[in-house]
Amino acid sequence: MLDINGGLLLASAIIFLIVLVILNKWLYKPLIKFIDDRDESIKKDLENVTKNSGDVDEFYKEADDIVSKAKAEANAIREKAINEAKKLAEAKISSKKEELEKGYNEFIIFLGEEKVGLKNSLLSQVPLFKESLKAKFSQL
Repeated sequence: MLDINGGLLLASAIIFLIVLVILNKWLYKPLIKFIDDRDESIKKDLENVTKNSGDVDEFYKEADDIVSKAKAEANAIREKAINEAKKLAEAKISSKKEELEKGYNEFIIFLGEEKVGLKNSLLSQVPLFKESLKAKFSQL
């Protein structure tokens, strides 16, 4: 029935072992090395991503700090400008008040002088008024 040939069996075994050694050397080892290198590369990339994520968080924090400092500085500059403007406005108001007060005092003095002049003028014309009144009463 089934006849087994020893030489053929031995040749098949030797060819199988030779193919196994050649495949191991040329295919399996480079393939395993490639897979290991790829795993190592992925591991390094994940570490870099984690590191970069930490760096990004630090950059966001630093950017927030810079923005908050800039806002505080802008507020300080705005407050300083407002205070300077208030001081300038107060100085202008006080100088205008002084100028108006001086003009008012000069006007009061002028009115006093006019009052005295008008009073003297009226007093000097009182005899004329008396004469004209007597003339009017005598006509009646």
